[in-house]
Amino acid sequence: MAYPDGLLHEGENVVVHKHPHWKMLLGPVLVLFVVVGGFSYLAALVAATPWRVTVWIALGVVGLGLIAWFTLAPLARWRTTHFVITTNRLMVREGVFTRSGIDIPMWRINSVRFRRGLVDRVFGCGTLVVESASDEPLEFDDIPQVEQVQTLLHREVGDGSEHRAQEG
Repeated sequence: MAYPDGLLHEGENVVVHKHPHWKMLLGPVLVLFVVVGGFSYLAALVAATPWRVTVWIALGVVGLGLIAWFTLAPLARWRTTHFVITTNRLMVREGVFTRSGIDIPMWRINSVRFRRGLVDRVFGCGTLVVESASDEPLEFDDIPQVEQVQTLLHREVGDGSEHRAQEG
């Protein structure tokens, strides 16, 4: 069962369900390699000293703390962030311990656009900008295949307005 199934209304279907692009994990993985490599090097330097066990324990505690804070926490945030387009609304859910979310009904969306810088183009992602009846546009960063998502969202917004016109 996909994540948002319990949040769907009767007759509502998921069109797109994505996590942020994996490029946001490059920094945390780099931190993992630097911490493991650096702390292994430091552990090797103190291997011949009589107080090596104490230093190894200290290095292990500090290293695990750094890995938990700078690698595991961003991985958990990435995994628990969901960008979902359904037939009726746009949903974004994020957070590990404290969850937050936003739902935008399709009929409230005025325009959808995207922005892709050079790095985003290389990785195949971008920022989706959704203008709704709210004061300011909402920006969703690191959306994979942002052009396709923008097209699908635009289609769903159009389908919803055509459906409302037929009912009225």
